[in-house]
Amino acid sequence: MKEIVKIAIFMAAYLGFPLISKSQQTALFSEYNYVPFWVNPAFASVTDGTEISISNHGYIKAIEGSPKTYSLGFNAPLALNNLGIGAVVRRDKIGVTNSTNAYAALSYKINFGAGNNRSYMRTPYWRAYNQKVFSFGMTAGFQQYEENLLELGLDDDPEFSENLRASIPVIGVGFLYNTADFFIGLSSPNLLSSFVAEDSNINFSNPIYGYIGYRYLFGNYSPMMLKPSFLLKYELGAPVQIDTNLSLSFANKFEIGAGYRSTSSINLLAGVYALNHLRLIYQHNVGVKNSFLGNSHGVTLTYFLNEIEH
Repeated sequence: MKEIVKIAIFMAAYLGFPLISKSQQTALFSEYNYVPFWVNPAFASVTDGTEISISNHGYIKAIEGSPKTYSLGFNAPLALNNLGIGAVVRRDKIGVTNSTNAYAALSYKINFGAGNNRSYMRTPYWRAYNQKVFSFGMTAGFQQYEENLLELGLDDDPEFSENLRASIPVIGVGFLYNTADFFIGLSSPNLLSSFVAEDSNINFSNPIYGYIGYRYLFGNYSPMMLKPSFLLKYELGAPVQIDTNLSLSFANKFEIGAGYRSTSSINLLAGVYALNHLRLIYQHNVGVKNSFLGNSHGVTLTYFLNEIEH
């Protein structure tokens, strides 16, 4: 029975996420909306202080081999004021496939001055949205890919007669233009994907992310932020993915939001700010069509070294 489950998950991953023996597609979950640095290194220099984030995303009725993603990272501005640094470790598991990404990032920003003169911009969290900057970021690291095909027990099929292993260097770039009200970014995290893959059975892909949004800030004494945003992900060998999101933050105390993903899911979220340094976001993804794997959910915890005033 266990082998049957593994094969079913394997085929689901093959049909829904063209991973196996063709091209490794990149998982994308909703945490990018709260840790945008994870998809664009140019965000590393935008905030006033260091941010450390950890997340875990998986399926509610998880069975053996269902997709899971674990991420840990940080980003921070340097004392030189125009530079930012960061690092991320991310691990994706789907069926018998494991992928680990680890990279460091460096960013540089050109500051064009402050944005709107709002009284509540004195707090570290909100000041990040009051900068008018252009930022450029680069990443360098490695990606390790493992496909344990022998676990499937298909010994008679030569396509599954051995496990696949590959490790490649990873170089990426990202751009960001940010004002108090508007932001737009573009990133490509794996520029070397088509040149350095060691195994002809594995084609490492290079997703391209486009990210745009608007911030409507209002309220002098109890500041709130309404943020519609839009993300487009293009990856060779996979359908174009479009995310639309709308979130509302209440005075750095809590926030709620919802969105729609073109791969047929509705994204819901709720978050709270605690102890003046922590933000906890819960995401729930509901499939709008019959899904083999069902609904997914995840938690993202961020620690801000600068205190978040309420």
